[in-house]
Amino acid sequence: MQCKSCWVIVGLLAMLSAGVIYRFVIQGSVAPGTESRTVILLEPAERDLVLGEMRMFMDNVQQVTAAISEDDLQRAAQYARQSGRAAQQAVPGSLMGKLPLSFKQLGFDTHTKFDELALDAEQLGDRDHALSQLNILLQNCVSCHAAYRFGTAP
Repeated sequence: MQCKSCWVIVGLLAMLSAGVIYRFVIQGSVAPGTESRTVILLEPAERDLVLGEMRMFMDNVQQVTAAISEDDLQRAAQYARQSGRAAQQAVPGSLMGKLPLSFKQLGFDTHTKFDELALDAEQLGDRDHALSQLNILLQNCVSCHAAYRFGTAP
């Protein structure tokens, strides 16, 4: 009899764990949007942090573009690296739990692409290659802005 109770408890805990994992790892804190974009619901300070990171992306993209146009691939690498994987260290775990998995995957990929651009710019010094990488990186930005917008949690 006790073994049966243990299995019931184990089953309930497994279902609860699966629900928590789904909510905080996969789904995040989201709501349907009015324009076919998913609304990610955040506290005002969290929203400001994410939007600030996106502005940093745009500032760095502009600086990378200017550096490539001037054939200064070392400077392009410097600015690309500022938006690389090291930049995501500032994101608190509580915020990560509110972001849907597909948004997190796109964000991680974007940070990685900035690092790849920086590394290739330094090592290869090829303007055309750097410009091609920047084009691919910007496709992530366009995809993200087409799929998501940020709202404030009620």
